[in-house]
Amino acid sequence: MKKRIALLAAIAFFMMFMLTGCFPNAVYDPYVNAGFFAGIWHGIIAPISLIGSLFNSDISIFEVNNRGFWYNLGFYLAIAGEAVSGGSLISIRVGKKRRR
Repeated sequence: MKKRIALLAAIAFFMMFMLTGCFPNAVYDPYVNAGFFAGIWHGIIAPISLIGSLFNSDISIFEVNNRGFWYNLGFYLAIAGEAVSGGSLISIRVGKKRRR
């Protein structure tokens, strides 16, 4: 059991470093605007970006240099998807514990 926890912690630590390059505004290029799929990705990693922005002021949650409606649509679809799936997963766990 301890080996499994150590492995999961190592994977989480590794993924944290890998995702730092994927934050919005991580590499600023004024000629490239973030589109729909970048909005989805930034919405998925928004909780991680929020935590990172507490420690580093260069990290933002939302890409400022974007294509407007399409980026916003992707971002909010990902945020809404996390909210719906997170709430339903919690309710499934609670339901399973009550049945036992």
